[in-house]
Amino acid sequence: MGQGVSLVGTWMQHVAAIWLVYRLTDSAFMLGLAGFMGQIPTFVVSPFAGVLADRYDRRRMLIVIQSLAMLQAAVLAFLVLSHQIQVWHIIVLNVFLGTITAFDMTIRQAFTVEMLEDREDLGNAIALNSTMLNAARLVGPAIAGLLIVSMGEGICFLINAISYIAVIICLFAMRIPRARIAQAPRSVFQEIQEGFRYAANFPPIKWILLVLSLISLMGVSFQILLPIFARDIFRGGANTMGFFMTMAGLGALCGAVFLAARKSVRGLAGIIAWTAGLFGFTLMAFGCSKNYWISMGILLVSGFGMMVHMASCNTILQTIAEEDKRGRVMSFYTMAFMGMMPFGSLLAGSLAAWIGAPWTMFLAGLCCVAGAVFFAVKLPMIREHIRPIYIEKGIITEVAKGLHSAATLEAVSQD
Repeated sequence: MGQGVSLVGTWMQHVAAIWLVYRLTDSAFMLGLAGFMGQIPTFVVSPFAGVLADRYDRRRMLIVIQSLAMLQAAVLAFLVLSHQIQVWHIIVLNVFLGTITAFDMTIRQAFTVEMLEDREDLGNAIALNSTMLNAARLVGPAIAGLLIVSMGEGICFLINAISYIAVIICLFAMRIPRARIAQAPRSVFQEIQEGFRYAANFPPIKWILLVLSLISLMGVSFQILLPIFARDIFRGGANTMGFFMTMAGLGALCGAVFLAARKSVRGLAGIIAWTAGLFGFTLMAFGCSKNYWISMGILLVSGFGMMVHMASCNTILQTIAEEDKRGRVMSFYTMAFMGMMPFGSLLAGSLAAWIGAPWTMFLAGLCCVAGAVFFAVKLPMIREHIRPIYIEKGIITEVAKGLHSAATLEAVSQD
């Protein structure tokens, strides 16, 4: 509940920050640069966050992280409302927030398991978290678009700062025993190296992270171009961009409900492949569309494909990761998801300044489709490695029950 309130403010700030940069600069390249500077810390910091997530109390770390994020939003609100804001202010504060977000995403993902009494609920818990995220994404951008038109960007930053109070209070209220994993004292870099070796040598984790990296690099960063489509192609304003992001959020919410209705993680590897392709095709279609309402419908489907793809990757990684390496595996997930986005933002802004936003969007979608085909080719090998883990955890119930019955019969015959 606390995070749900906070995320509405987070999406409001996201929309307001993008629009503010474009209003101040009228530059597609600056949009890409601002996005790059805000997201690049995730790529650098996430491995260290993963080590901390495996070592220390995750709930307490989240309280500190949310407090720092509230401070960032408050400073940004003050600069805008006092009419002192400059582009370099936004970039510096984006770097600060990006560093915080790297720790937040990694630790929060690893913390999800601690909140569950039954590990079989993991897939539904991740889907519920995605539902909350995308419900906020449905509301936040639309509110932000209306407030920017009527009151300016500053009010969005102020509301976001206030919204963090809800999640901080709820984190203080939680009482969760921390199950510590006994480890010999090692340096941070040794633990990062161990995590990298584990992820690189286990094919399911390696290929899931690689396809996720490609989708994030070439696809997810499409959001940075929405102000150009809203203002220059569809002749709208901040409210148009807000409605665009709301439609994508509605599609993502439908995707979260789709995943929440599933009773097992089985079959998610195949879903990763076809949703990556679906997401790529929608980006290509959006780049070609010149009709406002058709574009809104395309974004609805795009949001569905993107969310289901990301959440499916998350669920499988959390299911198959070894417990003592969970934080580091989720830090690599954060690197693949958020860490690649700054490079995508910079690439998208540079390409859009050169060949235009529509062609940039089309090429991004084409790359996503190619990645989906590549992952589909690897599916048989991935399933072969995942199957023993699913059997061990009892996820493949038929096999697990069969093995149990066979063992019982053998014991009886021996008696």
